[in-house]
Amino acid sequence: MIRVATPEDVPAIHAMVRELAEYEKALDEANATEEQLREALFGERPAAYAHVAVADDDGAVVGFALWFLNFSTWRGVHGVYLEDLYVRPERRGGGYGKALLRELARICVERGYGRLEWSVLNWNAPSIAFYESLGARPQDEWTVYRLHEGALAELGAA
Repeated sequence: MIRVATPEDVPAIHAMVRELAEYEKALDEANATEEQLREALFGERPAAYAHVAVADDDGAVVGFALWFLNFSTWRGVHGVYLEDLYVRPERRGGGYGKALLRELARICVERGYGRLEWSVLNWNAPSIAFYESLGARPQDEWTVYRLHEGALAELGAA
């Protein structure tokens, strides 16, 4: 049901990235191409990793988890940052999302990583309920900041 993604999975992953962006009301911000994803996942220096959920009945890729390593200076070990977790709407409730998270948790435990973390939109109540049902807890005392577009270019040019 869950396996490491292959280059042949990139079109399906790309399509689901766009589906997720549409669900999150930000499709206009999802500009990554299939080639960029292929390079990020399978290029000479991979920047990210992916696992896919495959349906038992027809072998279709129905979900994915795209992640990368981070590092905790406090713990002195790596962790996993889950960039995207997505299961196609018609396949939700089949255990695919839980199985993807279970695989990432297994990797963390096996490799001695200190944590598995991700962000979720405040209005995404179904996902929040799902994550909390697995034991995940919000990090309410932290606020994510981001530099991008003009502000990133301006600071980087200084």
